[in-house]
Order: sequence, then structure tokens, then C-alpha cells
Amino acid sequence: MKLRAVRRAAYDVRHGRLERSLSLLTAAGSAVTAAEIFLEHDRAGFGNRVMWWPVLLGPVGTAAGVAGFASERAARTALPLASAAIVANGLQGTYLHVRGIGQKPGGWRMARYNIEYGPPLFAPLLMSMVGGMGLLASVLRRER
Repeated sequence: MKLRAVRRAAYDVRHGRLERSLSLLTAAGSAVTAAEIFLEHDRAGFGNRVMWWPVLLGPVGTAAGVAGFASERAARTALPLASAAIVANGLQGTYLHVRGIGQKPGGWRMARYNIEYGPPLFAPLLMSMVGGMGLLASVLRRER
């Protein structure tokens, strides 16, 4: 029975049938990423209202991912919309983090120090990757 499931999964991967799996991974990634972002932004005191956006987009991505797992229609409509918003917000966050590092004392002249102790430079790109998984899921074929 296990060998049969492994063969079926290998067949689905070879033939680009990953819509349900990637939808579920997008849901899980959105939930975990939103929780991590909440903790980091809370530590920073939510000094900018824009810091709430990725926290609020996390549950949206989770819901869209679960819906995409359950329904092919949701995987073609809700999931790409939510995922595109997550990707856009991750890119915006990258810009804001780069700007935040530059605004620290010494700015980019003290890049090594400010990257370590300033806003995490690559963290928003993780959010964009989660959204990218959702976009990819929405264009792949559905598992049988």
C-alpha cells in the first residue's frame, strides 16, 4: 500500500500534478510566516501601521490555500489573488527593510552592523516565496 502511494506521488510530480499539495503547503507556510512576522513586528512595537499588513495577509493566505486544496475552483480564483497580494507585500517589505537599514545610524556605510541589528533583510522575501508557491499551485494540474 505504501509503495503504491509513493509511486502515485512520483507520477504526479513527474507530470506536474501538484496543485493540491502546493495549495496545502501555501496554507501552512502562510500561517507559520504570519506568526513569525507577528512576533518580530511586535518586538519592534508595530512602529509603522504597514507592519500589520503581512500579519493580516497570513490568515488570508492560509484560508486560500486550504480552499485551493479542497476546491479546484478556489485554486484557480482565490489562491492566485491571495498569493499575488502576499508576493507584492513581501516585495514592499523588502524595500521597507532595505530603507530601514539605511536609516539606522551609519546607514549602509556600516552595513555589516546594521544588517545584523536592523530589520531582517531577507525575511520579507520568505513571505514572497510563500506567495510564489501559491501562484505556482494555481497554474499546475490537480492531483487525482
